[in-house]
Amino acid sequence: MSGSACDFVIVTGDAFVDHPAFGSAVIARVLHDAGYRVGIIAQPDWHGPEPFRALGRPRLGFAITAGNVDSMLANYSPTFQRRRRDDYAPGGRFGLRPNRATTVYANRCREAYPDAPLIIGGVEASLRRLAHYDFREDRVRPSLLTDTRADILVYGMGERATLEIAGRLAAGEMLEDIPGTCTIGPEPPAGDALFLPSFEDTARSPDAFNKAHRLFAGEADRPRGRVLVQPHGDRYVTHRPMPAPMTAAELDRIYELPYTRAAHPHYAEPVPALEPVRFSITSHRGCLGSCSFCSLRAHQGRIIQWRSEQSLIREAEGLTRLPGFHGHITDVGGPTVNMYGATCAKMKRGEVCADRECTWPEKCSSLRLGYDRQLSVLAAIRRLPGVKKVSVGTGLRFDLLDGPAGESYLAQLCRHHISGQLRVAPEHVAPAVLKQMRKAPPDSYRRFRNEFRAANRRLGLRQFLVPYFIAGHPGATIDDAVALAEHLVREEKFFIRRVQQFTPLPMTAAAAAWYTGKDPLTGRAVHVARDPAEARLQRSLLQLWVPANYARAERELVRLGRADLLRRIRALRPLLAREDEKPRLPRGRA
Repeated sequence: MSGSACDFVIVTGDAFVDHPAFGSAVIARVLHDAGYRVGIIAQPDWHGPEPFRALGRPRLGFAITAGNVDSMLANYSPTFQRRRRDDYAPGGRFGLRPNRATTVYANRCREAYPDAPLIIGGVEASLRRLAHYDFREDRVRPSLLTDTRADILVYGMGERATLEIAGRLAAGEMLEDIPGTCTIGPEPPAGDALFLPSFEDTARSPDAFNKAHRLFAGEADRPRGRVLVQPHGDRYVTHRPMPAPMTAAELDRIYELPYTRAAHPHYAEPVPALEPVRFSITSHRGCLGSCSFCSLRAHQGRIIQWRSEQSLIREAEGLTRLPGFHGHITDVGGPTVNMYGATCAKMKRGEVCADRECTWPEKCSSLRLGYDRQLSVLAAIRRLPGVKKVSVGTGLRFDLLDGPAGESYLAQLCRHHISGQLRVAPEHVAPAVLKQMRKAPPDSYRRFRNEFRAANRRLGLRQFLVPYFIAGHPGATIDDAVALAEHLVREEKFFIRRVQQFTPLPMTAAAAAWYTGKDPLTGRAVHVARDPAEARLQRSLLQLWVPANYARAERELVRLGRADLLRRIRALRPLLAREDEKPRLPRGRA
């Protein structure tokens, strides 16, 4: 083997952007920092094996990812329409990422070099690591390990697991017992393990599927949880517990590696996904929320891991020296901006409660939020020479802003760190739907909205909330959709340009409810809008200002014999003036 051969070749469904918001760049930098020679094949032509031979056979193996998003979500809308644009490709060009990209790339790598070890990871692998419901095919699919023939699957962010795998491959050791990984083999692991219903049982029985989800959910967040085993035919998928949370020093090192924060220079066109994050800073990971529809917790975990103040300031200083920086740091945050520094006694020990949630049905009294710490960091960055504005661009969890500390925190954000708009996610207004979503009740959002408006009035500022709402979530009926429509028109007094249609993301409780018609945690029957006509109606009701949507709503409610609901939407008609005369949400997820 030539001395110039790569130790690892990373194959990714995204264009290569050397920025810490792009997972393939982080893994590449971490491996390189550890002394490994790393090559990258970005968005290869997958129709044959030759493009996967471009860098030769890697000495230790291929590391394969579909990219920053699941490839089926990247390629299709919730109504199965092919998307027209891929923001993770140069110029937003669509079609450079195949369906089920992790599987396609892995099989092409096998064709190119049959004996090369295959490591799969990223969001797609995380969310498909066990038997899971696939919305596109409307069936249960097996673990991604079976389709890809990979040697090991890394779930979560993966830096520690990847380095451990690299060390073992270099030493010729077995890839087993590594936290944050899944493997498949002919025998179950020795020792104590929790067996889940088999893939075949989950594909055959909705109750078995929900049982598997319930057992998985009880262990998935726990670094000291049990090993999970799921039979797949005559083989066994072994799911090792997640790794212990990273220390601030570990995260600091990862995010202070010498990223160029630019797309690869050979691209003739910019990569659209880079622009919103080019001058942003990741301050923390994880989400202790309980949202049933969100896949983030299954990927990043429930324990919040945050960087030190000194590291964040150093990164901000580096941003001020970059070409094109004009003084605005667009975000200092993580999945949820106001979870920086959030912890409790158990989380400090690297553990979480197995029998209760942190935020639902209400905030745990043991949870300690890091508002003072975060405001101190933001203030320090704000004072740096060359910095004119520091924004919080990620969403805010409004139900955590209770009491004087929360009010003070919100006032500081309004004064210094909001650029006209603040994103929040009430998601719905019907109490039963919010309960199914495991979100705060509607009064919580109304209180926050009023406090936000009052804070801006006191400051003499004109700033707006950008609330996100979901149409068609399990548990949402047409009555609930009408209630949400009335709320948008009467209370919010704006029109949504784009609506988020519910998508059952693999490994989430909402996907299990969608597939089985039952809440996977309680067994209670749940209404599911599986009829495409009902799904379209629920979505249309969120945009009644569009004439076609109003006409569809009238037609469908007449067909359903719901004169009561028909009267309610007709009562909104006088408020539905021409769209260009009304305030409305900016483009983006609603």
